[in-house]
Amino acid sequence: MPDPIVIIPARLASQRLPRKALAEIAGKPMIVHVADRARAAGVGPVWIATDAPEIVKAVEQAGGRAVLTSHAHASGSDRIAEALATIDPSGRHDVVVNVQGDEPLIDVAAIRAAVALLDDAAVDIGTLGAPIVDPDERCDPNAVKLIGTAVAPARLRALYFSRAPAPWGEGPLIRHIGLYVYRRAALLRYVALPPSTLERRERLEQLRAIEAGMRIDAALVEEAARGVDTAADLDRAREILRQGQSR
Repeated sequence: MPDPIVIIPARLASQRLPRKALAEIAGKPMIVHVADRARAAGVGPVWIATDAPEIVKAVEQAGGRAVLTSHAHASGSDRIAEALATIDPSGRHDVVVNVQGDEPLIDVAAIRAAVALLDDAAVDIGTLGAPIVDPDERCDPNAVKLIGTAVAPARLRALYFSRAPAPWGEGPLIRHIGLYVYRRAALLRYVALPPSTLERRERLEQLRAIEAGMRIDAALVEEAARGVDTAADLDRAREILRQGQSR
């Protein structure tokens, strides 16, 4: 049986909202809310991987576990790969769940659904998608579109990811939700690969895996919980969690 571990990458030097990992929401730093959600999913032990001693301190004060990693990582995937080698050098955990550190409203059922995708031995990486309902998001380059083919109810095999409104023509567009579930071997292979042509063009790191022939499946959920990228997002998350709502 798979033995997952959840590793949440977090850094202080976020561009649009500096120090957002430590932003206070309903009495706790945002990164602690994310860790609480991940633990509630019950898929495996939860660790924070960060380049900031301040984040380590905040997580440990809240009773969580954190590991300090390099400042030099270009992506969260690189950071969790380093953290995994430190946390689990013996290789016990064969599935690695990468929950983004700016998702304090992530649905615990969505985390479980993404992990379940790896029940299929052909799948290297699991992720999530949700239908786009806001017309403004259809052409918004910050709303990444997942283009895939249905392989089961509420499940797609990803063929491409784009910032453009794709696929063309009538029908729903699927917004990609940046949670990843890697087989350990797939993660280690992925981070050893150089950035790919389409990855650089679209500025989407998951295309590196697609171009390398790795299979990514996506579980479809009804609604995407909004991450925290801006001050307005932070205010919204504060109001929702203040009211004790899930999204």
